[in-house]
Amino acid sequence: MPPSAPLRDFSTDAKRLVVLCGYAAIIGVGAGALAKLLLTMIGLFTHVLYEHDFGVSLMQPDPRHLGPIAILIPVLGGIAVGFIARFGTDKIRGHGIPEAIASILEGNSIIRARVAFWKPLASAITIGSGGPFGAEGPIIMTGGAFGSLFAQYLRLSSFERRTLLVSGAAAGMSATFGSPIAAVLIAVELLLFEWRPRSFIPVAVASFVALGMRLALIAQAPPFAQAGVHAAPSFAFIPWALLIGVAGGVVSMLMTKLVYWTEDCYARLPVHWMWWPAIGGLVVGVGGWFVPQALGVGYPTISAMVNGHLVVDAVLSIIVVKIVIWIASLSSGTSGGVLAPLLMIGAALGTIFAAIVPGHDAAACAIVGMAALMGGTMRAPFMGTIFALETTHAWGLAPSVFVGCIAATAFTVAFVPRSILTEKLARRGLHVAREYSVHPLELIAVRDVMRPPSVIAGDVPVILVDARVRAAADLMAELNVRALRVVDERGDVAGIIESDDLLRAWQRGMREERTRRRVRRVRNILTPN
Repeated sequence: MPPSAPLRDFSTDAKRLVVLCGYAAIIGVGAGALAKLLLTMIGLFTHVLYEHDFGVSLMQPDPRHLGPIAILIPVLGGIAVGFIARFGTDKIRGHGIPEAIASILEGNSIIRARVAFWKPLASAITIGSGGPFGAEGPIIMTGGAFGSLFAQYLRLSSFERRTLLVSGAAAGMSATFGSPIAAVLIAVELLLFEWRPRSFIPVAVASFVALGMRLALIAQAPPFAQAGVHAAPSFAFIPWALLIGVAGGVVSMLMTKLVYWTEDCYARLPVHWMWWPAIGGLVVGVGGWFVPQALGVGYPTISAMVNGHLVVDAVLSIIVVKIVIWIASLSSGTSGGVLAPLLMIGAALGTIFAAIVPGHDAAACAIVGMAALMGGTMRAPFMGTIFALETTHAWGLAPSVFVGCIAATAFTVAFVPRSILTEKLARRGLHVAREYSVHPLELIAVRDVMRPPSVIAGDVPVILVDARVRAAADLMAELNVRALRVVDERGDVAGIIESDDLLRAWQRGMREERTRRRVRRVRNILTPN
């Protein structure tokens, strides 16, 4: 921070923000092109394996016209992915978002180039061979890798690398689903680990540029657009949306536990992990033989449910088989996304609810169900709400959808210690704290912890006496120094601050915060209602 920089509500350098927004726009273009490439590869593999032609459009795999031999197609896809993970990079294993979080928290926002190459190829093979996943998880990881590589090439700071990594991830999601606002919200709720304009504004730029790429290269219409304008239901529907949300929370809890229980079962097998995707592929092949709608990305099936075009018998078979093959495949460590399966299962849950409780619009229940299951499972209710509205354009359902998402999130937060995303990281020894607050060092000024001036070299970096200690910590980390000269507004030396002072200030800030919380609790107890 420059010595004369004034204190602000947000620590943002306007000139640097403009530069980062320019970089984010470039990343939005690149991520949009990568999304188109990934969708093309998925369509190509699907056509080659199931239709024996060279089409590139997304299609619903149908193994039945090939005969029982088609059961082996997902097995072959699993073998290919296992070889890529073993001899290419094991970073392709998983559904993308936990890997992006790990890169941010553990890897200093650095993703290697080989991940950007192998991840989309492995995902295209998995989904193209019938894997029950969507393209969003892989493109989030691939877009994030592109943003990270771009930042590494420019030798940007760690927080700027994180911003561009997340910009690429959000842009990939926006280009895939045409949901730019939800893409920004998933960045804020899951990936950025801060609420600062310096980070979410570039992410928003990348997301909307990627939306333009989608409109130019992929599709104009929302992926699950309803056939007509959906009228807003009456207020009487709100309690039912709440009930759908709670049911979504229960299903989310069960699926999360089953995913990791199944993963533990794989770990007990006397075979190398590179063969696990093939085992999962066998389960996918058998399940897909009986219910083909459960295979692949499933976007047409989701669209049919949110438009109320599927009967409950078909929906029941889809939800059961989809859950089984998704858990078996995801737990095997193959490469695929979680958003599309959650959308399909949630939409099916809402459709079944509408059939059990007559008098309710099946399409409205399906939309609430898919939003609730996604928002609750990922602990991102704002993203889940806006995503459902952006992809269906059922804006009249906004209150009901939000109630469902909040109910599902409340249930999973209360009864599931970690989400399906953070549990994977916790098993690697990485605890993810999702409760954001102002850092204690932001509340303490440098003048409160500095020491009297001593003999110190004139070329030591300087910081203003009124600056926050957090700014001093960031400056020390950026310049790799252990001490700063503290100056007043005239430039006269007022003292020094060293790294040890930062630690003591942080400890003091934490003690003060605990004291404030105790005081608030006492006041709440003593204050009459």
